[in-house]
Amino acid sequence: MAKHRKAAIGFIFITLVIDVTGFGIIIPVMPKLIEELTGQNISVASEYSGWLTFTFAIMQFFFAPILGGLSDKYGRRPILLIALLGFALDYVFLSFAPTIFWLFVGRAFAGITGASFTTATAYIADISTNENRAKNFGMVGAAFGLGFIIGPMIGGLMGTFGPRVPFMVAAALTFINFLYGYFILPESLDKSNRRSFDWGRANPVGSLRALKNHPALGGLAISLLLIYLAAHAVQSNWSFFVIEKFGWSEWMIGISLGVVGILIAGVQGGLIRYTSPKLGNEKSIYIGLLFYATGLLLFAFASQSWMMFVFLIPYCLGGIAGPALQSVMSANVDANAQGELQGALTSLISITSIIGPLIMTGLFAYFTKKSAPVHFSGAPFLLGAILMFASAFIAYKALHTKSKITIE
Repeated sequence: MAKHRKAAIGFIFITLVIDVTGFGIIIPVMPKLIEELTGQNISVASEYSGWLTFTFAIMQFFFAPILGGLSDKYGRRPILLIALLGFALDYVFLSFAPTIFWLFVGRAFAGITGASFTTATAYIADISTNENRAKNFGMVGAAFGLGFIIGPMIGGLMGTFGPRVPFMVAAALTFINFLYGYFILPESLDKSNRRSFDWGRANPVGSLRALKNHPALGGLAISLLLIYLAAHAVQSNWSFFVIEKFGWSEWMIGISLGVVGILIAGVQGGLIRYTSPKLGNEKSIYIGLLFYATGLLLFAFASQSWMMFVFLIPYCLGGIAGPALQSVMSANVDANAQGELQGALTSLISITSIIGPLIMTGLFAYFTKKSAPVHFSGAPFLLGAILMFASAFIAYKALHTKSKITIE
């Protein structure tokens, strides 16, 4: 059984690495492609980027609970394969989009089918024990980090041949990932742990209600929501910020995101193996959120290019918080409802992806326009730091309610 679980973790890790690599390839060139299709400057392009993310997220908000419920009934493998195929088709749309409208079409389709991380986290929950759950969830972050080492650097290099070339590479890579999953990835959910599909639970409202079964769980969900909302200060603005502030090229953006990947892989794939057992989940949450907030504050007031690389260190060290939060939540949910939980969390994260990019890119656009009362492109990072502090406070309150909850 132990060997089977270890092999399954390896399978899902490789699948996620390839998946994130495909996603990371397109990030360095997205600003230039939007500028090319709209004929607008970087400030306006950032707003379009926010609406593109909104389109993806609003679709995922409605469809992730359905796919999570289906994975509880039919297993993780078929849903993961559907998600991978959906992303491959999305990249094809983006590769040949003649107008900005077709970028929105591709993002909408990817949002409908995109449940790769939802299903992957449910997959990991299926094969984890209380002793290794946080470490295994950390492997998701490590896969994300490794994909971000490879993807953006390839994207930055391919972007020198044109802003559409990286999308073609991403489409091919994601389709290869689909084939890998089809022929190699095993099923993780035993038939005895499956449940019937229920439309009442497989919708955003019904799915989110699952988080109310325990008061402390709901509080931790809000804490997680604030983390992901704050993270959009970086996710939605990084390329636009460094282009506007420091004049970085696609290649330079790719290198910086590669550094992010190295740090995330090191923290969540290596460091967390030591911090999780030594600190425990609760301390990991607080310390991680403090690092996140510190990194965001430093980004906000960076004045030189090299500072962005140095300040990535405390920000990425914050990565110990997320797996600890997920571990606590997963440990308090039955085996046959892990898919429902992960679907609910994905819906929650999708809420942040609906409002987060609009808030963060809106702030960036407002404070970088010529009519801005004060020119401050770091405004989104400052807001992100405030949200991280708020997340830590709410997590503390949730973990110290009178409700019984397993923390370690």
